[in-house]
Amino acid sequence: MSRVKAGKNTNVTSATSRVWDNHIAVPDTPAGFTVRTTFPENPDGVEVMLEQWDAGSEEPPHSHPGDDMTVVIEGRMSIQFYTMGVNGLEPDGDKVILNKGDSGYVKAGRIHDAKYIEDCKLVYVHDKGFGFEPHG
Repeated sequence: MSRVKAGKNTNVTSATSRVWDNHIAVPDTPAGFTVRTTFPENPDGVEVMLEQWDAGSEEPPHSHPGDDMTVVIEGRMSIQFYTMGVNGLEPDGDKVILNKGDSGYVKAGRIHDAKYIEDCKLVYVHDKGFGFEPHG
């Protein structure tokens, strides 16, 4: 576990930092998901979310209107990309595995899912205001 000294004889971790407090469940989102968000006042800004996901939870295939970046603070997750084929969604390439310390990027409009292999703490950054478009 990564630690940063925060004053005399005080170690702060993701388990003890107040950054990860005040998460809320959001209606109509997958089970196992809680979030703490900001919303940009600047229309050219970014939206930043601190997400927590329970191991075994998942997001169905979806896309976002803007580019996004996910940084895995703790845990392990996978992302599968898709294209729309004649018979519906078809996997596009191998699953991408993100481990603690990894960053992943998804282009606006790119269909993907996300599965949380371990309990995860993520920093999620979305270009402009967040949006979620289900597919499948």
